[in-house]
Amino acid sequence: MRPEIEAKLALNPSLVTAVLTGFLRDEVTKVGFQKAVFGLSGGIDSALTAFLAAEALGRDRVHAVLMPYRTSNPQSLEDALKVVQALGIPHTIIDITAPVDAYFEQVDRVLGYEANALRRGNRMARERMVTLYDLSAAMNALVLGTSNKTELLLGYGTQFGDMASALNPIGDLYKCQVRQLAAHLGVPRSILEKAPSADLWADQTDEKELGFSYDEADEILYQWVDLRMSPDEIVSRGYPERLVRAIVERVRRNQYKRRMPIIAKLSGRTIGLDFRYLRDWGT
Repeated sequence: MRPEIEAKLALNPSLVTAVLTGFLRDEVTKVGFQKAVFGLSGGIDSALTAFLAAEALGRDRVHAVLMPYRTSNPQSLEDALKVVQALGIPHTIIDITAPVDAYFEQVDRVLGYEANALRRGNRMARERMVTLYDLSAAMNALVLGTSNKTELLLGYGTQFGDMASALNPIGDLYKCQVRQLAAHLGVPRSILEKAPSADLWADQTDEKELGFSYDEADEILYQWVDLRMSPDEIVSRGYPERLVRAIVERVRRNQYKRRMPIIAKLSGRTIGLDFRYLRDWGT
């Protein structure tokens, strides 16, 4: 990453921690909840969410759910447990192998399809979110999100799966900023240093699947989104045109993942179009 961009993306970690923990305390309690529940994968994003939530709400008011699948890397579960142990927070391990496999066994037999890695990965992500929302009802706990800004912009996630949540404390942090804040808060080193992976199939890594590194994505996205530079301006600064165009097109193509379902307009006031209030309007 170019030094001038790296400097722009450098955080004041103490200030950011104060803002995000305050956000969690306010947003969880103002809608009538006292607890939060979230999926803990063993990756850096969910680990950071765990550390922020524990500091914001207290260790006894957060619940981590570890949801391995039969092909999951055992190291992922070990790393997730390191977070649980470091924070001293309650947790539950729910193996999602049986419901995911039962679905594909039935559907593929009836319809004659054969599940590929993409379908299995999407189903696993949504199975995990279904589990979290069920536990949300059982525990009266709000579901926290674990997707960072880079993933959300790129659409690198499953709609109504890992991209779903009631609150997302890290969705305005680029991946490089997640690393900074996670290191500041004491996330275990094994998590900080390992290659990012959704762990949806063997040997899967985010950067291998994306075709570029998170640092490359952060650098280009920051200039395009935050500095409002055009793709041509970014290319003129020496960035590979093919890479810039690929990242910009991926953001454009995945816009539908970042918004609520579009409602066909018939009336004078349509939800999401004309009937739009700040979420605090009724308080």
